[in-house]
Formats: sequence, structure tokens, C-alpha cells
Amino acid sequence: MNIKKNLLQFYDNNSKRTSLSSSLKQVIFGIIFIAIVSFLISTYYITEKERKEYGIREAESVIKTLSNNIYSETKNYIDLSRLIMTEGRLVTFLRADTDDVDIGMINDARYGIMSILNVKEGVDSVIVFREDMKRVVTDRFSYKYNHPLIEQDIWKKDIYNGRGRAVVSLNSNKIATRADNKPVVTVGRAIYDIDSQRRRGLMLMNISASVYQKMLNQLHYSDICIMGIDGTYLAGNKELVPFFETGFDSAQIVHKNDVLDHERILISGCNVSNLPIVILKVSSYGSEGIPYKIIYALLFLLVVFILMAIYVARFIQKNITDPVFELSSSMERNKRSGHLKKINIDMSSNELDMLKTDYNSMIDHVNELIATLIEKEKTLQKAEMRVLQEQIKPHFLYNSIETIGFLAMDAGADRVHDALETLGSFYRNFLSKGDREIPLSREVCIVKDYISLQKLRYGDIIEDIYDISEDTENFIVPKLILQPLVENSIYHGIRLKGERGIIRISSRIEENELHLSVKDTGVGMDADQIEKILSRKKINQNELDAESFGLWGTIERIRIYYDKEDVVKINSEIGEYTEIEFIIPYASHYGVK
Repeated sequence: MNIKKNLLQFYDNNSKRTSLSSSLKQVIFGIIFIAIVSFLISTYYITEKERKEYGIREAESVIKTLSNNIYSETKNYIDLSRLIMTEGRLVTFLRADTDDVDIGMINDARYGIMSILNVKEGVDSVIVFREDMKRVVTDRFSYKYNHPLIEQDIWKKDIYNGRGRAVVSLNSNKIATRADNKPVVTVGRAIYDIDSQRRRGLMLMNISASVYQKMLNQLHYSDICIMGIDGTYLAGNKELVPFFETGFDSAQIVHKNDVLDHERILISGCNVSNLPIVILKVSSYGSEGIPYKIIYALLFLLVVFILMAIYVARFIQKNITDPVFELSSSMERNKRSGHLKKINIDMSSNELDMLKTDYNSMIDHVNELIATLIEKEKTLQKAEMRVLQEQIKPHFLYNSIETIGFLAMDAGADRVHDALETLGSFYRNFLSKGDREIPLSREVCIVKDYISLQKLRYGDIIEDIYDISEDTENFIVPKLILQPLVENSIYHGIRLKGERGIIRISSRIEENELHLSVKDTGVGMDADQIEKILSRKKINQNELDAESFGLWGTIERIRIYYDKEDVVKINSEIGEYTEIEFIIPYASHYGVK
């Protein structure tokens, strides 16, 4: 009402037009502001995402290339170790009896190994042990030996487990270290006799870490550190050693973000395949991955969007807002006249003219509805009078049943008398004076009379149990919602099972809802039957038999009555039971009376 009064004031002081225009400007500015913020957020997100992905791609490319090179180079040394094992003078040293081994044989074996090492740079030393621990050493640099550890078997275990295969480790399995403490990569092998396949000893080939440093220098990598799997520095940028973590010993490349000197950095690393070597790369996020073309395109679209928003605002104000105010004002004047009349003003566009036409059509339709409602009210009053007259007729049925019952009693047909008396009670409650809603207690009486009549036919095959909570007896429900459920239990449950069955009727109030259930111990229903009965699609009696059709109709009637979909639950187990439960709102329009 206040809005319509303000519309009238529009023509007096023009304040309404100014207010709406101001609101429209606020909306447009809000849209532009949101677009700008969205652009900035999107630009930041895209930039950061692309920079990160670019850094990850670059790191993975470098690490994969370097990993392949390290593995390939190490594989060459592994092949070289296999060649050394077959050198004749070394084989003679390994096969000789302990008493036959002298300094001359040891030197011959050393020279034989050195002749093979001359074809390949980077081998720091080769140490060959016989089974009696006599050894040949080709020291190109001085080594310090851990003699107590040499006498133990623990350092040989992984080599012997390799059964002749190359086993790559670090620093001579800790039995020998360089005098200058520089790290080496060790290729170990158990040596077996070619003829007898008897183990003759083992060999340790130490590869200098300078091999990997030269590789990095050739590739011009300055942000790479090559380390042992235990964190030992081998080659590359030594300042990156503190960034090493155990998580980087994975076969897959691992990426972690960190901050160094207030700058975000990317730490990437992985384990070189089958080698105790880890490659670590630490790089900062640069500007190389920023997609400037995409940002410029987004900026262009933002400018276009802002211009279009301004244009749309002007268009709406001129062609929609102002004409709508004029139309609304005409409608308000029409209302204040006290009659539903059509309006007759000229509109600036076909759409608004269509709106005016629709309003006039609505006025005609409303007037027709009012006339129809008045006519229906008259018809309803006449129908109520006919209902009052029809209520007199059931008394003739009751009196006739009672008369036949007395005649049966006089004739000694007590069971006929009881049956007629039950039938009379059933119809008295069934008709219920024409009421469509009745208390739950009367609905239960109808079911009791119905089951009593069925017992006359089927005998003691049916046992009925009632668990009706007292606080539900006065609950008003639509008439005849239990009888179809009981009828379904008898004809589709107990009777088909061919043995004594129980029908339990229960009611309770739970969570402000009436739970009304009928449970039988009959043959049960399968999932397809339950789905058909619960379906809301139109079902005819060709799809369901008569009683099931009546059950479906009762469920549909409850849904319509309470304007609620989930008013029923059906639980069943084939051969055991069927339980149908209505869940009725307690505080509904049809609540307790």
C-alpha cells in the first residue's frame, strides 16, 4: 500500500523517478565494481597458477633430463665394472690359493684393472676383496680404511644379496673414505667364477663426484644440487643442501613451496631410478610463465563490459523504468476508484503495451472468477441442503438390519444375528453421518467391525492386535484410510500364505507427527510391487489388481488430502511380513479437534 502511495507522489514532486534512477546507478556501479574485482582476482589467480605451473614444468623437465643423464652415466660405470671382473690377471688373483698369493700377483691384478680404467675417466679407485679378505686396491688418491668394519660381514650383505648384480651405494659402504673426505658413489659386485660359479670375492668401484659436477657444468645448471639419499653432498650448488628432506627420496618428482629472503621459491626433487642419488632443484617463481596475452584479452573484455553496462543502464531507464512508472500510476488510480476497470494509456513499446493488455485481460478474468465463485457458493449451499436430506436415508438401512437381526435371534440363528449386528455397526461408523473426517478411534472401530466380518468367513486364520496410543484417539483423519490397508493385508498377505496370520494396527505421536501403521505376517511384497504402489504416475486397474489399486488410491488420497509427498512408508520381506505406515503432520490444517 505504501509503495502505491509513493507512486502517486511521483507525479507530485518527481522524487520517485530520481530515487529509482539513483538505485539503477548504484546497481550499475555495483556490477562494474564486482567486474573489476573479479578481473583483478582472476588475473591474480591465473598469473599465480601459470607461474607455478611453469616453474613446475621447468623443474620437472630439468630434473628428468639430469636424472636420465646420471642414470646413463652410472650405467656406463656399471658396465665397466662387469668388464673388470673378467680381466685375466684379476681372475688369477681371485682363484689362487691363499698361500700362493704374493705381492707380485697383487700388483699384476692391480695393473690389469688399471689397464681397463684407462679407457674411462672418473673412477676414483677399485677395491677387490677375495673371500679370505686379501685385497687389491688401485688408489689414485689416498684412502682411509675402517679395518674393524672390514672384518665384519654387515657391509657385504647388500652386495652378496645382489648375487653378481651391480649394487650402487655411497662412500665404499663406509669401509673406506677419501683422505680429503670428498664423497664418492660406489658400484659393488659379488664376483663369481665363470666356470664353477663359485663366489670368489667382491669388488667396490668408487666413482668420483666430479663426474656429476662436470655434467652440471656442461648443462649450465646452477640451481641444482646432487646429493646422496642420506643427505650427503655430491655435486652442484652446495648452498641448497639445507633444503634437503627425506620426502625427496621418492621415485616421483616432489614439489614443495617455501620462502627464502621474503621471496617464494619452489623446491623440487626426486630419487634417480634405482640409485642412491637425489636431485634437488631450488628456483624462484619468475615472470616467464605469466600469460600476458590472456590478461590483455581479459582487460579488453572488462572495458567492453563496462561500456555495455552503462549503455544498458541508459536503455533501461529510458525505455523501461519511466514507462513502468507511468503504467503503475495508472493502475493505482484505477484501484483508488473502487472498481476493477481497464486502463487506457499509450505505451512506448510493444512489450509494455502487451503488459497493459495482459492487465486488462486479468481484470476481465478476475471479474469472471468473482461471478463464478458467487455461483459456486450458491451451488454449495444447495448441495449442503441435499446432504442433510440424504443423512436421513441410512437410518432406514440401520433399522432394517436391526429388524432382520431380531428375526434371526427369534429363529435361534445367533451367529446370523451377531453378523448383522456387526454389519450394522460397520455401516453406522462407515457412513459416519456423511463426515469426511472422523476421529481415529472411530476409524479403528470401522476396522474392528470389518475384521469381525472377515473372521465369520475365514474363521480363526486372522488375529488382530491393536496398539493405539491414547493421545492419538481424538486425532482427526480422513475416513476409510485403515480399512483398505487391512483389506490388502487379508487378501494379498495372510490369505495367500495359507496359514494363521496376525494383523497389528498401531498409532503413536513421534516428533509432532502421527505414525499410523498396519503390519501383517503375510507373504510380503517385492521391490517392484512396492515401487508400483508408491508411484505417483497414473495407474489403472490393468496394472494393479482391485485391492492393490484400492491401496494405491488410498495412498494417493492421503497425499492429496495433506498436500504432502512423503506420507507413507512400506517395509516388507518376502514370506515374512508387510508393514504400511502413514506419517501425518500433527499440526496440520486437519489437526486434532
